[in-house]
Amino acid sequence: MKKKIDAFDILNYVILFLLTIITIYPILNTAAISLNEGLDTMRGGITVFPRKFTLQNYAIIFKNKSILNSFGITVLRTLIGTVTSLLATSLLAYGLSKKNLKWKKLYTGICVVSMYFSGGLIPTYLLIYNIGLINNFWVYIIPNMISVFNVIIVMTFFKQIPEALEESAKLDGAGQFLILFRIILPVSMPMLATIALFNAVFQWNSWFDGYIYMTNDNLLPLQNILLRIINSNSMSETLSKAGSASAMVNKFKGVTVKSVNMATMMVSMIPIFMVYPFLQKYFVKGIMVGSIKG
Repeated sequence: MKKKIDAFDILNYVILFLLTIITIYPILNTAAISLNEGLDTMRGGITVFPRKFTLQNYAIIFKNKSILNSFGITVLRTLIGTVTSLLATSLLAYGLSKKNLKWKKLYTGICVVSMYFSGGLIPTYLLIYNIGLINNFWVYIIPNMISVFNVIIVMTFFKQIPEALEESAKLDGAGQFLILFRIILPVSMPMLATIALFNAVFQWNSWFDGYIYMTNDNLLPLQNILLRIINSNSMSETLSKAGSASAMVNKFKGVTVKSVNMATMMVSMIPIFMVYPFLQKYFVKGIMVGSIKG
């Protein structure tokens, strides 16, 4: 027997459809402008399809050595940052999930307080300076290894795992590290994949640490270069790191700052979009597990 669709269902479908359009349209519009001739874009009227298709905007980007270098920095910080954050978060959450942990309330309280109150920008900068992380690639990794919010999520998940699994492993002579890496983490894959996705998106989109702690252009991530391009007032400023800007403008006629901006945005968005299909099944499963157990 088919379910009867009432007015409430129709309203939900209409709202979801509109939200989908609102979400997707800016991305499609950016892609269309990035694939359209710059001078033609200035006429306006570009929606989701390019009017005069061209790859000149992307050609300029991939001839810009600073963009290619920053792209590599961003990929590297995303990979290393995600792995190290998962490892550190899992270790801390596993320890805090133990009922017999000495001074557990003190450790948990310190973590929670640090989540709501920070030392401030200047004390943080002085700390980063004193430990030698200014103009150092590891400034992207070490300060972001622990997120208390993620620790609480992982700790709560670990508490829901049956204690019988650990007890049986201890009877077989397994230590805490072996229990964590061979038993706890494998059964926590949906939750870990969700945390990994959050970390990867954060690392990929992060720009503030590069803006504050980096004066070496060779270590700037892609988002900082993108910000610099967007804030540029002329094509020569946009392509200054590529070498001869004037020669490039003459070679690629019809290119404008806006068209290059849009192409750069697409280059920065596409890689992180490609991560979602691989983690989607774990992400959905992690949400379902949380809804059932929570």
